[in-house]
Amino acid sequence: MGDMLHSEIIDTFRRDGFVIIRNLLDDDDIAAARDRFEPLFKGKFETGLYPDEWNWQEGRDPADRTRQICNGWKSDRTIARIVLSPKVGELCARLGGWPGARMGQDNVLWKPPGAKSLGFHQDDSYCHWVVPAGYITCWMTLDDTAASGGTIEYARGSHLWPLSPPMGKFHAPDDYHASLREAAAHAGREIEIVPIEVRAGDAVIHHGRTWHGSGPNRETRPRRSLVAHCLSSEARFHPTEVSYIYSRYRRRDDLAMDESYFPILWRADGYRSPWLARYLDLAPAAE
Repeated sequence: MGDMLHSEIIDTFRRDGFVIIRNLLDDDDIAAARDRFEPLFKGKFETGLYPDEWNWQEGRDPADRTRQICNGWKSDRTIARIVLSPKVGELCARLGGWPGARMGQDNVLWKPPGAKSLGFHQDDSYCHWVVPAGYITCWMTLDDTAASGGTIEYARGSHLWPLSPPMGKFHAPDDYHASLREAAAHAGREIEIVPIEVRAGDAVIHHGRTWHGSGPNRETRPRRSLVAHCLSSEARFHPTEVSYIYSRYRRRDDLAMDESYFPILWRADGYRSPWLARYLDLAPAAE
């Protein structure tokens, strides 16, 4: 990672629970990923596989909702080349203090003009099904962001608060800060909200306990992003806790996480799931 993870970056992450990484994606990455959004949300999946979650579909869901697909990497290799990259894995592993990082879940997020908010939450509230529990998340923007455009917002230092259970409404809540205020009151902490205003290609790495959400998009341009929620390379399934979606990939009588579904992106000893090289080099199928 060179100077990308110098001491100031690490100190900021530890203090604030998030840190900005400039120019993680180049212009070619950005253009290629943008081109895949419309086909994906129209159900044109390049690999032929449906994603694990497809939370917005044209003609079914309101136009003013943020559009989300989870594990788009399984459906589209252009998305996969970005979210499964070794540099994403190394950033998350090194900031998380892990020996390596594996993919837990990705998000393909599209907030068009007029789209409503996403409620504040902690990612780790949804990470009870693995041991050790806990995400480090890399959020990568494909568009220049603005506070008025529904950019991601963080509560500075909130990774040091207690972990809360899933709270409130996630999609289009009336008050997207409500759960944050409740958590702050419970923790006896003051709230400092930081809207992330960055350029396309920039990224933010955040701790799984950092409270975050986003407001409505009041701009005339979309806000598109890709998100990699990484787990430790040593993560295993919890013996009793169940994710109603992701525990379907657990083998019977085996707590190991199959690298076919939770690939290792980077490990300090140089290991990376071997099948990734071939999968990511395959040319996209013609539409």
